[in-house]
Amino acid sequence: MGNVKLIKGKAVLMLLILLVSAGCSTSEPGNSISHTEANKPETVHKETSEPCKAEIDWVDFVMINNIKYHQNYEGTQEVSDSELGGKVGEITFNANEQACLDYTMKNGDAAFLPVGTAIYAMKGYKPEFRIVADHKVYEVNENPNAATMGDLLDIHGRVEKVSLESGDDGSAIGDFTPEASTAFVDGLLPLAYVGFDEVYKKSQSESGVFLRVHLKDGTSFRMVYYPKANAFNAGAFGTEQLRTLIMSQRMQIKAAAGL
Repeated sequence: MGNVKLIKGKAVLMLLILLVSAGCSTSEPGNSISHTEANKPETVHKETSEPCKAEIDWVDFVMINNIKYHQNYEGTQEVSDSELGGKVGEITFNANEQACLDYTMKNGDAAFLPVGTAIYAMKGYKPEFRIVADHKVYEVNENPNAATMGDLLDIHGRVEKVSLESGDDGSAIGDFTPEASTAFVDGLLPLAYVGFDEVYKKSQSESGVFLRVHLKDGTSFRMVYYPKANAFNAGAFGTEQLRTLIMSQRMQIKAAAGL
């Protein structure tokens, strides 16, 4: 009987741990970006007739054609109808309202967009990089079909500059030189795309350097670079030349800003 009680007690404890874990989210430390916030919004589609009320902190994501996208709410503005390309899909499942604890992401899923919301290509960009839903820009987060960062990011010939941001509040600190911005992009795009999971193995305990890539159309997006791992949160490991370039620009920009 003592062993039976012990086994039951362990089972209850494991259930409590699972329930508590489902309600927790990872916050961003003062000088580093949370890996969860940056890249892992949607763990945990089970079709069910029973209501599921899992407490999950969702990032605003969309999945279509096996590509996962996150809303780029910091570096883009509302998209007008004239900027919409052809329809590429439609939302069929709202995770925030319907997902259970055993949720697995599928094509047509979104965190918050209502079922039936149309998904469009964005004029001027490959849909593998940016799409539009509810007049909001969603930008690629994971693409299993990408072989290089150039396949992942449709930014060749589009970059105006690269800048350094504060790890505390995301405020702008200063810009790379024009030459360094060009060299950064030239070095980034040929890198092999390995995905976030591989980068996470090497950089999970490291603080990152916040970079912002500004495009010529006035939009931008954030990248996080981990110098010790020599890795980018978008899913690639850098070269020594890129490490030297980024860290030297970081040092010069911070010195000029009195930091």
